[in-house]
Amino acid sequence: MDAIFAGIRLADVHDDLYRNIVSLRVTENLFDDLSNNHEDWQTAIELELQTKPATYISHTPVIHRPFEEAAWNEAIGFPFREWSRSRFSDGSFGVWYGSDSIDTTIYETIYHWRNRLLEDAGFTGPGIRIERRVHLVRCDAALIDLRSLVARHLKLVDATDYTLTQQVGGRLHREGHPGLVTISARCAGDVYAVMSPGVLSNPRPNCYLTYTTTENGVDVERASGELLFSVPSIFIS
Repeated sequence: MDAIFAGIRLADVHDDLYRNIVSLRVTENLFDDLSNNHEDWQTAIELELQTKPATYISHTPVIHRPFEEAAWNEAIGFPFREWSRSRFSDGSFGVWYGSDSIDTTIYETIYHWRNRLLEDAGFTGPGIRIERRVHLVRCDAALIDLRSLVARHLKLVDATDYTLTQQVGGRLHREGHPGLVTISARCAGDVYAVMSPGVLSNPRPNCYLTYTTTENGVDVERASGELLFSVPSIFIS
């Protein structure tokens, strides 16, 4: 642990990162079971907006709009409200994960979806589908850069053992660092683990994806019905 921090460097990041989350391609109407009248749906939506407490304050409050809050909550806010165990967190604080490319987000999220969710639930056969949305999110921060240390500390990219990485993340969180950048444990790409929502901004949708399990891995579609590429089982297990 001390050896890792003795050789630490900073990465001055001012760029867009890709954030890959579960999301439907077609938004479900939450009020269509209350009435068959479209005007009633709109009334229910307006009532929700008027009574729902604000959780997001626009950087330009004069032009504050509800969709700004929704976009921020979906692309940025969720992991800082709903803490969970992950590569750099023991579950006692939230970490937001982004990547330098869409492909990196695909390899990372397929691994966790296939191994940590489907397998735990006993669903391992072909034909299981999930829809996702990729967002672009601006990051402006001086992040701890672990990339040059990976060759000497292979546990930093261990695919299943998070003991060391959770210790690293815990120390950075306690000391108030905004986050870190490291090498993906799934593919040739970079992963950003951000611990402070204040360094993230300007979320906007980039594209939709669909994952489908197969006998040999997972197929990835960007446009519905058009195969983008397949991730073989060797990269998932």
